[in-house]
Amino acid sequence: MYREEDYLLLSGLQHLRFCPRQCAFIHIEQLWTENFFTAQGRMQHEKVHAGTGESRRTLRTERSLRIASSELGLIGQTDAVEFYKDGIDLPVEYKHGSPKPDTTDEVQLCAQAICLEEMLHCSIREGALFYFKVKKRIPVLFTEELRRETVRLAEQFHQFVEAGVTPSAVYSKKCGSCSFVETCFPDTAGRSKPVDSYIKRRLMQEPETEEDG
Repeated sequence: MYREEDYLLLSGLQHLRFCPRQCAFIHIEQLWTENFFTAQGRMQHEKVHAGTGESRRTLRTERSLRIASSELGLIGQTDAVEFYKDGIDLPVEYKHGSPKPDTTDEVQLCAQAICLEEMLHCSIREGALFYFKVKKRIPVLFTEELRRETVRLAEQFHQFVEAGVTPSAVYSKKCGSCSFVETCFPDTAGRSKPVDSYIKRRLMQEPETEEDG
């Protein structure tokens, strides 16, 4: 169990999975920059959080709930949580891009579920991810395997921040969409390559969408 003063932002799990160096910029060096992808993601999230709760016959939706977990040592805010009259609680996270090939988004959602379970003394079986780019809602089952991965990543996140070391730059395809690319210069780190080659690669690359937290 973590003390409240040691809680970290839940969004850091996704930052760590996306890129440890980016995570260090945000959660260790307390830096933030914005580009088209992060600005668009921020506006979409602001629209979601600006919405008020709503109730239907069998469903109540609450937005922007503050959540925390002493087990994970994390604190954050939900996009939406759906409370059904049959007792099912379902967290919903909205994403700017499209589904990822790994479990980055699923881990973030699972962390929200663990927070809600601890706060509400309930059991949450599944949640959902909505992707704006493809306008698709995808159900996510909180399996034991996903829960273990979430707990493990939370532990790594605490160790990472406590160490306080910003990793060296490592170039990958997703660097092109990162808002820190002009600060990080991953494509030239530790290399002595001509500037024209660097510019050509930057123009030709097809960037992945940066995570919007």
